[in-house]
Amino acid sequence: MLYQLHEFQKALLQPVSSWARAASEAFIDASNPASKIPGSERLAASYELLYRLGKNYNKPEFGIRSVQAHGREVAIHERTIVAKPFCNLIRFKRFSDDLDVIKKLKADPVVLVVAPLSGHHATLLRDTVRTLLQDHKVYITDWIDARIVPTEDGSFSLDDYVHYVQDFIRAIGADDLHVISVCQPTVPTLGAISLMASAGEKTPTSMIMMGGPIDARKSPTAVNNLADQKSYDWFESHVIYKVPPSYPGAGRKVYPGFLQHTGFIAMNPQNHMQSHWDYFQNLVRGDEQDAASHIRFYDEYNAVIDMDAQYYLDTIKTVFQDYSLPNGTWSVAGELVQPQDIQKTALLTIEGELDDISGSGQTRAAHALCAGIPKTKKDHYEVAGAGHYGIFSGRRWREKVYPKIKTFIREHQGMQKKSRARPPKLEGSKSA
Repeated sequence: MLYQLHEFQKALLQPVSSWARAASEAFIDASNPASKIPGSERLAASYELLYRLGKNYNKPEFGIRSVQAHGREVAIHERTIVAKPFCNLIRFKRFSDDLDVIKKLKADPVVLVVAPLSGHHATLLRDTVRTLLQDHKVYITDWIDARIVPTEDGSFSLDDYVHYVQDFIRAIGADDLHVISVCQPTVPTLGAISLMASAGEKTPTSMIMMGGPIDARKSPTAVNNLADQKSYDWFESHVIYKVPPSYPGAGRKVYPGFLQHTGFIAMNPQNHMQSHWDYFQNLVRGDEQDAASHIRFYDEYNAVIDMDAQYYLDTIKTVFQDYSLPNGTWSVAGELVQPQDIQKTALLTIEGELDDISGSGQTRAAHALCAGIPKTKKDHYEVAGAGHYGIFSGRRWREKVYPKIKTFIREHQGMQKKSRARPPKLEGSKSA
């Protein structure tokens, strides 16, 4: 019923939002007499804010048309490499007409960015992708809003997430592949690579885990506490709803994106109120640059997606209630996840000093679990002054985190091939 009420509220707000947008434009149109009214700037700003508070936010585009790479501007084209019911594997293909640049582009390392499936679109990592494209071939998981996935495509579980990651790794090729998981997918990504190692499959050259709940018992945050304090049955009965008839996924049980969005807002309501007030003031002053920055952020932040109920509930129980991964009890399709079996994949963990979603030590816990990885192939980086979003977006990401990742990738690039090509050392022989 709550989902239907939400849709009803949206329908009621649409005429008001459209009217507010028209009114705002009227008060700033120099050819309109209304723009000459004293205080028209404040009226226009008020209506514009009302419009943005009531409008629908659709999935944004990545919109990355070009980047600077190897000293030249190269064109970017998005391509769907693998299409699955709940996720597409996207490649950002780089193009140049300079032969020397083409050679360098081909020699760049390959990166798979596993985007979070936690209420927002993968476009939340736009800054992450744009920065990586300067020096890497980049793929990303583009998760699909569960409300538009027909029920005949079945449900989607945490096990399915793990299998999707494995399929994407195989599609790209594990040789010289570097997997970057941001926040929520650190757990299923570690699970996927662990199972591949246990089965004797090739594993990626490196895995870079950023701000994720590998062990949510460490420095628990408000997010962790909520999941721990409420029972599994409570989540199933209070936050799971059926998609209304107006969507292709009608009847599918989901955790609605609007509930996740409400939860995020509730964590820091004063910050969002201040942000909207600042936006209003910027509009009145005519500060277009700061106003545009606000629009870009909230166009992304307010665009949310539904998650299949099975996946959401699996994650609550496995990651935040049973702590199955650090406890060594997590099984995927009957196979026990054993991170200690990973030996050839280098590990870099990254945490933000001020992260209020994944607390200090939660991501670093991967080092103890991956006991089979040599210490020479492990590293950890704590980003001073960075919150959760600061480790993958913004100035700290570009100036502090990205250089660390770039260096780590190049330190381990090609190491697996060299290891496989090295002949066995005979007893009594000397190394060259």
